[in-house]
Amino acid sequence: MSAPTAGEDRQVPPDLGSIFLDHVGHFVPDHEAAAKALRALGFITTPWTVLTSPDPLGGPPVLTGTGNHCLMFHRGYVQILAKTAETTLARQFEQAMERYVGVHLVTFSTRDAVYERARLANSGFAVQPIVDLRRCYADPDGFEVDLAFSVARTVPGAMAEGRIQFIMHRTETANWRAEMMQHPNGAYSLTDQILTVSDLEPATTRWERFLGRRSSPVACGRTFKLERGRVTLCRPEMAGVAVSGPVPPAPFLAAYGIGVSDLAPVLSTLEKAEIEPDDVAPGRVSVRFPPALGVGMMHFLTREAEPPWLAAP
Repeated sequence: MSAPTAGEDRQVPPDLGSIFLDHVGHFVPDHEAAAKALRALGFITTPWTVLTSPDPLGGPPVLTGTGNHCLMFHRGYVQILAKTAETTLARQFEQAMERYVGVHLVTFSTRDAVYERARLANSGFAVQPIVDLRRCYADPDGFEVDLAFSVARTVPGAMAEGRIQFIMHRTETANWRAEMMQHPNGAYSLTDQILTVSDLEPATTRWERFLGRRSSPVACGRTFKLERGRVTLCRPEMAGVAVSGPVPPAPFLAAYGIGVSDLAPVLSTLEKAEIEPDDVAPGRVSVRFPPALGVGMMHFLTREAEPPWLAAP
C-alpha cells in the first residue's frame, strides 16, 4: 500500500453525500477472550470502555447496554462489543447472538448524522431519533478523555442484515491515537465488508436506497464503491468467495478486509502465534475468525490484491 496523500486519513468525510466505511463490529459473549485472540493475530486493542449516552434530564450518563474494545486503523476501525447492562439495545444484541456470534454491525461515517437521518426517512426508511454516544479512556498521561459520536439508525429490522447505521465523529483527533495504530501485523485500514443476503434483487434495491448510490455487478452479486471502502452483497450460494467452512443462513455478515502494505508482517505474526492462515494468494492472506470472535473471516489485502468477491460477472 502506497503512502496516503494529504488528508486521505481523515475519518470524517469532506462533504455531505460522501460516505466512508467507518467500522464493523463483532458481537461476542466474552470481550476479554476476544481481545486476547485479536492480540494473538497481531492487533493492538484499546482498553475496555463502557458506552453511555447523555441523560436528557441532565442526570448521570445512561448505560447503552454494551461496551467495547477497538482496533484503530489509520482509516476506520474494528469494534468488539459485549453486554454491560440490561437495556433495550442489549436485548437486541443478545437476539443477534442467538443467530450467530460474529459481525452484526456495519457503520458508515458521515459529515452530518442529521442529514443522513433525513435522507433515510425521505428514502422510505423508518428511522430512530439521533443517538449521542460517549465513551471515556485514560490517555498516556493518565488524564480521562471523552469520545463523542452521533449515530443515525433505522428502526430494528429495517436492514435485515444487522445493525447498519451512520456515525458522525465529534472527537476525531482524540479517537485516533497514534500509539493505538502501530499494529505488529501492519494493519492500516478497513477496506471491505462482505455479506450474504437472502434475496439479492430486493436487498440490492434496499441497500441502494440506504447508501444513496447505485451498485455494480460482480460474480457473487453486487458491490458498492464508497468514497472510502467497499460493501459487497453476495448470493448465499456464493458465500465461499469470502468465507470457508459452515456458515449461518443468510443474512450473514461474513467477512471484512484489512488493508496492509506488506503481507510479510501478517505471515510472521501468524507463524509466531501458531495460527494457520486459511488461504494465501497474491496480495491476500485470509484468516478464519478465532472462536472467541465468532464465525467469519478477515482478509489482509495489499493494493495489488484481487479479492475473489470482486471478480467480474
